[in-house]
Amino acid sequence: MIGRRRAGRDGRLRHAPAGPLAAGPGPSRVAVGARAGAVRRRWRSRVACERGSFTAELAAGLPALMLLLVAGLTAVDAVGARVACVDAAREAALAAARGEPGTVAGARYAPEGAEVSVTVVGDRVTATVRAPVRTLGARLPRLVVSGQAVAAVEPGAPGPVP
Repeated sequence: MIGRRRAGRDGRLRHAPAGPLAAGPGPSRVAVGARAGAVRRRWRSRVACERGSFTAELAAGLPALMLLLVAGLTAVDAVGARVACVDAAREAALAAARGEPGTVAGARYAPEGAEVSVTVVGDRVTATVRAPVRTLGARLPRLVVSGQAVAAVEPGAPGPVP
């Protein structure tokens, strides 16, 4: 009898029939091995042609990522300077409305290099603070942020002092 031996439940070897159904369902080992070799060769050739692609993608994407980082940090710095300008303008307007020198009070709270101006029109005091914001790139132009506040002249206070 030509065929393969198989162990039964009792552990004894038994002969299995030879023929097309002998190998069971599915491809034979030879066919599977040949297919696996072809897949391996195809994978190797694909890897060989894509060698260095991550480096190229990184080289293209890294400058864009750095530009995005610089823009984000500059925006955060500009927002912080704007908040400081609004605070300084509020203090300058309130001080001028009380009869104190508004530009001196505004300069105490203003960011470095800021210009403080106080104008009085009728019974209202308007304070404006403008400050330059340096971008993180050394050769880029500076941004200018400003803050403005208005206060009513307090009754009984000496005339507003700009």
